[in-house]
Amino acid sequence: MIELQNVTRTFGKLYAVKNLNLKIPDGELFTLLGPNGAGKTTTVKMITGLIKPSVGKIFINGIDVSEFPEKAKEIISYIPDQPFLYPELTGREFIIFVSRLYRMEQKDITMGMESLIDVFRIGDWIDLPASMYSHGMRQKVIFIQALIHNPEVIVIDEPMVGLDPVSARIVKKILRERVRNGVTVFMSTHSLDVAEEISDRVGVIDEGKLIEVGSMEKLLKTPSSTLEDLYFSITEGEPNVP
Repeated sequence: MIELQNVTRTFGKLYAVKNLNLKIPDGELFTLLGPNGAGKTTTVKMITGLIKPSVGKIFINGIDVSEFPEKAKEIISYIPDQPFLYPELTGREFIIFVSRLYRMEQKDITMGMESLIDVFRIGDWIDLPASMYSHGMRQKVIFIQALIHNPEVIVIDEPMVGLDPVSARIVKKILRERVRNGVTVFMSTHSLDVAEEISDRVGVIDEGKLIEVGSMEKLLKTPSSTLEDLYFSITEGEPNVP
């Protein structure tokens, strides 16, 4: 479970997030939508403990992220929109390195890694140095290292960036499978199609404020016929097209 209580984050006089209250239960895929600068990435970074709220509390399965960041990070996996790998390591070496940070047994690392390498179909290049990888190749390795230790909470910033259609479909299926097994997934994205396809609930944030939250079923019962229509109706309005 992820719980945000009266969370505010300021940068100087700028309010990036304002009084955000949100509870995401076990076994739910929640998507946060919003335009650029709305506060999505700031929210992601606070949930993962990369930055602290100026005001308020964030709990991961009851653990205060600000007070016990290491304990919280033991049960979280974070997948950023800009994947970082050590260029001199191969993808396999990087996955093993991260797995050992989570104190996984070698047999579990090997079994989990080989299974995910097969799922993502990356056996042909996983033993090449990361300096040779494209963005999409790096993103696949980041997904594997995030999934291999079976986290209780997965936080993703723009999950489909750089992925080809086949890999994007694999990621969607894996996320839904993990959710069915009780994992909590928090996803930030610009992709309305992805949000509509795989989310249990969606929140819309604009100018740092959470202005709409609901299940896909509930939101799509509004006068707006699609998530795209709803999104534009509650943010900047329908774009002007010359």
